[in-house]
Amino acid sequence: MASSAVTAKQAEPTLYMRSMRPVDLVHLAKQCLGDENLELEILRLFDTTVKTYFDRLELAANYDDLALNLHSIKGAASGVGAWTIADLAKGCEAELQAGRPLTTERIADLGIAVEEVRSFIARMLSNEAA
Repeated sequence: MASSAVTAKQAEPTLYMRSMRPVDLVHLAKQCLGDENLELEILRLFDTTVKTYFDRLELAANYDDLALNLHSIKGAASGVGAWTIADLAKGCEAELQAGRPLTTERIADLGIAVEEVRSFIARMLSNEAA
């Protein structure tokens, strides 16, 4: 009996857990081949990029503008390991492609994630200067 319980437990799929930080620093380090200066520069660029595209998303008035800005946010976030932003943008894209309008709540959720990542990046960059 005990062996069947162990077998059932072993058969359970292992869940992939993403980083608890707003940016997966291990993913970023792999993307930058361990170059810490490059990591910081990429974070600076991402901070500017995500702010720009999110601001444009908030002003978007048609499907094409919404789709372009969401896709850009998703791609940039995936590149640096900002998984929450990437996942939220991907969900918004799917809703948009399915013909459902984006609600202000969905955009606000994405905005909160963007601000969380931007705050994290600001802290990292301020630690670099110290």
